[in-house]
Amino acid sequence: MLAGTSGFAYAAWAPRFYPAGVQASGLLPHYASRLGACELSTTYYARPTAERIDAWARAVPPSFRFIVKAQRGASVRALASDPVGGAARLTENLERLGDRLGGVLFRIPQGTTRNDERLTALLAAWPRRVPLVLEAQEPAWHVDETFAALRGAGAVLCTTDRDEEEGLPDIRRTGPFLYLRLRRAVYNDAALDAWAARMVPFVEDGMDAYVMFRHDDDGRTAMQAEAFAARVEKVLARG
Repeated sequence: MLAGTSGFAYAAWAPRFYPAGVQASGLLPHYASRLGACELSTTYYARPTAERIDAWARAVPPSFRFIVKAQRGASVRALASDPVGGAARLTENLERLGDRLGGVLFRIPQGTTRNDERLTALLAAWPRRVPLVLEAQEPAWHVDETFAALRGAGAVLCTTDRDEEEGLPDIRRTGPFLYLRLRRAVYNDAALDAWAARMVPFVEDGMDAYVMFRHDDDGRTAMQAEAFAARVEKVLARG
């Protein structure tokens, strides 16, 4: 299981998570020394250059994994009208990450009308060498037809826990690993223990899982991400 946060370039996380006085160039190496994965938020706003991708890869060990958030404009076009061209743009240069590429997080925004034909076209165009994680924010997409399409393509349905929703979301296994986004503003120990317990059956079944916390102003969520694996191990030890 790999835990991390949405983004890493937050100098304000010092001194709680980053050392006091750390330079910008030292943020990612330090992050990767403590956490196993990072969801790259900056790629949602602009597709990364080859040079930037190379710099990310050099800064982390081979075991580290990046989840690249798909650029929003290209994502809309890929789903709405140009799945082949959109998939190509969204995955351009990502092979430069090698094994450090954990996947691409493709978001379907809230309010987007469900369209099975367009989803099927996107999944058919998506290169199988690049793991795809689909976050469908609109509840209308969370139906058996969507789940079946993702399973057929080997794509992962993202589980997202948000303040806007009451109760805990279902965890649907559609691909080779789980992807959980913990997006509530505050998680106390009881809430984190409850999520750790929900991970246990999948871990016991041998599934890999990503657990990604939202960023905050002072690094508290990075600390929670660092400690999350220990929470899961504690539940496992109790049997």
